[in-house]
Amino acid sequence: NAEYMGEQEKRKGHFRMRFSRQPKNAEKSATARGSDLRVHFKNTVETAHAIRGMGLRRAQRFLKDVIAKKQAVAFHKFTGGVGRKAMVKNIKYGGTQCRFPQKSCKFMLQLLKNAESNAEVKGLNANALYIEHVLVNAAPKQRRRIYRAHGRINPFLSSPSHIEVILTESKSVAKSKDIEGAKTNKKVSKKKQARERMRNGMTAGGD
Repeated sequence: NAEYMGEQEKRKGHFRMRFSRQPKNAEKSATARGSDLRVHFKNTVETAHAIRGMGLRRAQRFLKDVIAKKQAVAFHKFTGGVGRKAMVKNIKYGGTQCRFPQKSCKFMLQLLKNAESNAEVKGLNANALYIEHVLVNAAPKQRRRIYRAHGRINPFLSSPSHIEVILTESKSVAKSKDIEGAKTNKKVSKKKQARERMRNGMTAGGD
């Protein structure tokens, strides 16, 4: 009986931690997953597409900017009835349609925070993490009802989501501009250098 219970626990644990794919380097990766989250599926799919491949810090800044309506999430797949804004021109391959899915961004920030905590437990450098994999699946719809005229009742369904994230530590990301506080040296043109030399020479001659 004890062996049977142990097998059942193993099966439950395996099912609970099941991901659509495994990280390339498990020792340098951390995962997080949320099931049946009460957040709209289509908006969350587009939000996940926007941050896939980003550094962790950059993705967190982007999601916070979307919540504050400083940046927008471009919509590529679920574009029915989505408005157009000039802000989307700043996004590479952004198209013309975008939204500010604030609830999706809040859920995604919480999941990234969870994955970051798991990475810190494993001793990984949080500033060197990037989003290797993020996937959003449609969960079973949750049912409510709305009452109509003449005694009719129509279904009123929500579209919850399953979300999974894999963060991976990368040396190349640690050296890139995705890391918070990293600065790049500005290039100075030859014309500007010559102008500076001429200005310095005139100042020396005047003295």
